[in-house]
Amino acid sequence: MIKMVFSMRYWKSAVLNKAVLWLRLVVCLAWTPLAFSQSVAEINQLRAERSANEVFVAAKVAFDLPSAVEDALLKGIPMFFVAEADLLQERWYWYDRKISSVQRQFRLAYQPLTRRWSTKLSSGAATDSSQGLALSQSYETLAQALASVKQLSQWKVGDITEADTSVKYKVEFRFRLDLSQLPRPFQIGAIGQSEWNVQAQARASVTAELK
Repeated sequence: MIKMVFSMRYWKSAVLNKAVLWLRLVVCLAWTPLAFSQSVAEINQLRAERSANEVFVAAKVAFDLPSAVEDALLKGIPMFFVAEADLLQERWYWYDRKISSVQRQFRLAYQPLTRRWSTKLSSGAATDSSQGLALSQSYETLAQALASVKQLSQWKVGDITEADTSVKYKVEFRFRLDLSQLPRPFQIGAIGQSEWNVQAQARASVTAELK
């Protein structure tokens, strides 16, 4: 009888210890992404304005290029930054209705032979076969090139056909470094590294029609 009671206590203690270990593991896994997800970017300015039936967005993103990203650029690895915007119609009785969704991609690269930096701006997703090159520019310094990536102006994000002026609209804006377009070894090395987590998002109400 004594042996059975001892065995039961030992079994309960073992189960309890395992439960505590699993709980600690779950807590660690839950907190680890939060520790690594802190972004190094923020949106300093976001405006959404309506002109006639068109909605335009202007935005300024602030971030210092992480050393790991700059080192990769200097080795000839281009970086792709993506800006995304959703135009939404606000509805108090249901979820907001998405009217349009647009994307811009900035390719930042360094040419070691000429020691110059270049950016290429294109619209649409990288996987879109109809993606067209909108603008390509060359710069003497990284700071100059980054300045063109961090600022967007007069970007058309959608059309509004609703005549009712009481209807409200808003724009959800997102900016990020697209790790999926990095070479595979860099993708693996960047996973879970906070300095590669360059992303930010913000929301702005669409102002009254421009005069």
